[in-house]
Amino acid sequence: MPRTNNKQKKLHIRKGDMVRVLSGNDRGKEGKVLRVFPAKERVIIEGVNVRIRHTRPNQMYPQGGRIEKEMPIHASNCMPLDASGDATRVGRKRIEDPETGRGRWIRYAKTTGQELDN
Repeated sequence: MPRTNNKQKKLHIRKGDMVRVLSGNDRGKEGKVLRVFPAKERVIIEGVNVRIRHTRPNQMYPQGGRIEKEMPIHASNCMPLDASGDATRVGRKRIEDPETGRGRWIRYAKTTGQELDN
């Protein structure tokens, strides 16, 4: 059944995850997710898709010039890594918190079955 109230997109990747790039110029590179844009389904990964940006002098860069900056890539082009360092698909399962009795959704690695969320 499609979502009616909450139209928020759910991604298989979150900020702080270690991921491997599957396609594009940076295929095979691994890095940490710095930022996630769920509405556009894009992520910024440390050291991946680095572009040169020309900037004017400002407080952060008094000289201005050419600054290397990571640019977003589509979330479907990367996969999270499990504890052994292998790329894995992501599943979701609901677990019950024993103290409070409330349930919550967690992500888990399809290859090993271990939890990706803390």
